[in-house]
Amino acid sequence: MNAGATAARGWAVFFWLSAAYNLVIGLGGFLDARWGSPEAIMSVLIFCFGIVYALVARDPLRFAPALIAGILGKVMVVLMLGPPNWAAGGDAAIGVIVAGDLLFAIGFALFLLRAPKHG
Repeated sequence: MNAGATAARGWAVFFWLSAAYNLVIGLGGFLDARWGSPEAIMSVLIFCFGIVYALVARDPLRFAPALIAGILGKVMVVLMLGPPNWAAGGDAAIGVIVAGDLLFAIGFALFLLRAPKHG
């Protein structure tokens, strides 16, 4: 197996992890929310992004442009929820989730910067 195939497999695993992360958090949030509430709607969107990341995992180069929306969404979540939940008195569980979003956003950006471009 060549280095390119090994790297591609590593990225696919990374995107499957990001998919699972969003699917679990989205489903958990949805099941804990009141039907139709802002929390339920937010959880559905998180879950749906998990589906997008699963598509990326299946064919990273083909679906790479979808990661732009993922980066934007995750960076906005980090900016809005990170500081208050990383500070004293914040919700530690939310702080950990937001830290995960930050790591995935960085990974998505690295992939997009390094992925071969198709003309």
